[in-house]
Amino acid sequence: MPPSQQQIESLVQTALLVQQRAYAPYSNFLVGASLLTTTGKIFHGCNVENASYGLAICAERNAITTMVAEGEATIAAMVVVTKGGGSPCGACRQVMSEFGDNFPVYLVDSNTQGITHIWQMRDLLPGAFSLIQRDA
Repeated sequence: MPPSQQQIESLVQTALLVQQRAYAPYSNFLVGASLLTTTGKIFHGCNVENASYGLAICAERNAITTMVAEGEATIAAMVVVTKGGGSPCGACRQVMSEFGDNFPVYLVDSNTQGITHIWQMRDLLPGAFSLIQRDA
């Protein structure tokens, strides 16, 4: 079931808020993410950089790990907020696909606070590696 307009707006506002909490002293590229589960719960995350660059965590994976820690496992929709409305990195796409391959991903430009693109997860990472059998 697709998210309602009210749910999308809530996800966008949550991601915009958490984007401002990002810890990005090296890149100054703040990212916020929020996701809606199939049970209607919202989780959010921001990017957290580290002087040892490989230890940084992206906003999308931050939101997903919080979702899992709270006992949820299926994404119904996700919003990613960046300056310019950029899309998730490859690692995030792979992790996102682990929790559903048929949900919308809304890319939002924090400058305009508008949606720049809507992807279906399976289109963001076609042929994703998975050990989980999904219905088409």
